[in-house]
Amino acid sequence: MPKYYEEKEEDGRACAGIREDFKACLLQHDCVLKEGKKPSECLKEGHCKALQVSFFECKRSMLDTRARFRGKKGY
Repeated sequence: MPKYYEEKEEDGRACAGIREDFKACLLQHDCVLKEGKKPSECLKEGHCKALQVSFFECKRSMLDTRARFRGKKGY
C-alpha cells in the first residue's frame, strides 16, 4: 500500500514520495527478502511494476514543457 502523501515533502527532490514507495516495495518484496536476490534482478522479473511505471511517468513529466505550467498530473 502506498505511503505517499502530498503534504510529505522531506526529501525536496522531484518525485520523492513515489521514489520512497518504489524503494520500500522493492526492499520489502519476497524476491529480495526470502530469495536473497538483488533489487535489480527482481525488477527484471516484473515485481513492483506499477510503482516503477508511476515513477517513470513522474520523472518524464519533469521534461514535458507543458507540465511545467500545468503542474504534475498526480499520483
